[in-house]
Amino acid sequence: MARSVTATADGGQGIAHQGRTSTGRRRRRLAYGFGVAVVALLVVCILSLMLGSNPIDPASVFNALLLYRKSDEASLIVVDSRLPRTLLGLGAGLALGLAGTVMQGLSRNPLADPGILGVNFGASLAVVVAIAVFGITTPGGYLWFAFAGAALASVVVYAVASVGREGATPIKLALAGAAVSAALGSLITAVLLTSRVSLDALRFWQVGSLAGRNFGVFWQVLPTIVIGAVIALALGRALNGLALGDDVARGLGQRVGLSRGFSAVAVVLLCGSATAAVGPIAFVGLVIPHVARWVVGADYRWILAFSAVIAPTMLIACDVIGRLVAWPGELQVGVVTAFVGAPVFIALVRRRKLVSL
Repeated sequence: MARSVTATADGGQGIAHQGRTSTGRRRRRLAYGFGVAVVALLVVCILSLMLGSNPIDPASVFNALLLYRKSDEASLIVVDSRLPRTLLGLGAGLALGLAGTVMQGLSRNPLADPGILGVNFGASLAVVVAIAVFGITTPGGYLWFAFAGAALASVVVYAVASVGREGATPIKLALAGAAVSAALGSLITAVLLTSRVSLDALRFWQVGSLAGRNFGVFWQVLPTIVIGAVIALALGRALNGLALGDDVARGLGQRVGLSRGFSAVAVVLLCGSATAAVGPIAFVGLVIPHVARWVVGADYRWILAFSAVIAPTMLIACDVIGRLVAWPGELQVGVVTAFVGAPVFIALVRRRKLVSL
């Protein structure tokens, strides 16, 4: 009997040790994968500073960054033109990747993206109003209008979906988002039909672009992106609980309403900032969470971390591709992300069955 008890105890300790070893190996693999993703991001950032209608070698790029001179052509191209769009690609990509992940976790909808909360239409309507009513036509001028419109539309959608005893359920969020987007789209069309100037300016913004933005736009959206990113990265455990369902999350002691509130704040800050700065860019917020989930599994703590790195890598890489395929001109990054993102998303859908509402 004593031998049996001893053997059982030894077996239990062996299983526990194997479990700890397996967990440690998985964490090391994820850490190595995250390191590879960071290196890939650094590589595309360097390529973004090097490549364009006027290619510049790496030595001249680093020299321009370290010793900026207004009389030097390389300094003007690298620092004044390519560095702002690279930094905006970093910020907007991070914001879209995290926002898409939080949206999909919050709504438990695998097709959630900035459009589901009316972000794009809210920002578009605000830009139209800024152009048609106030005569503002520069990105730095209508930036805060776009941010305010995106935030207000998101708040309206969440408020409408929250009406009722069950609160903002995934189905109610999707329906409220579709309804608000349709209403805002009608208002945008009505304004554009009466203003040719608004139509021309909105067409440039709505395609989604990193070109034509300066450091002023980047510094304006940086604080809200940082705050939104900090909130989103802290929501990993909460999103893991929400993925199990509201009832299970409450049973585990999670305050579901508070978690949804912080998630909504993060989405508003991140989507509003990115959409206001670079326009409504498609597929980044939709595809990247699925790519990260395919790599790391179902743990939202790792999904958020990987999305924060993979998304800007994709956005900046698409911006570089847009400069090369139409040389000496360029395709706007919003066009390239649609071409790149659609096949990737189709491949992911065919590879694994997505969770439905």
